[in-house]
Amino acid sequence: MTLTEQTVLEAADGLVAAFAATDAVAYFAAFAPDATFVFHPEAARLEDRAEYERLWAGWVADGWRVESCASTERRVQILGDTAVFSHSVRTVTSVLGVRDETHERETIVFALAPSGSIVAVHEHLSAAPEA
Repeated sequence: MTLTEQTVLEAADGLVAAFAATDAVAYFAAFAPDATFVFHPEAARLEDRAEYERLWAGWVADGWRVESCASTERRVQILGDTAVFSHSVRTVTSVLGVRDETHERETIVFALAPSGSIVAVHEHLSAAPEA
């Protein structure tokens, strides 16, 4: 397999759909085990998928879930066996029924894995400026 705009968009769509469904199994399967994560609400970079999975499990244990996630302003840049996907995301989450809507910008770096699949190796989430 080679990376194309279409295959990267398909990988991104699967990742966003799994996130929107609060489907931890499918969501984390989209990431390489050594993927790193930079999220503006967190104090430090998450150094691997397992660290993020623990954080996610804590959120879910506190009653957190994703109600919806919309991806817009999508762009794919192919760089050999790596691709940079950036987009805007509008996400609605809830904790024990209390809803919160966020508007953020996100960059996900995808890479071609040795198995031939496309996996996310880095995710960076930033708060979008208020319009």
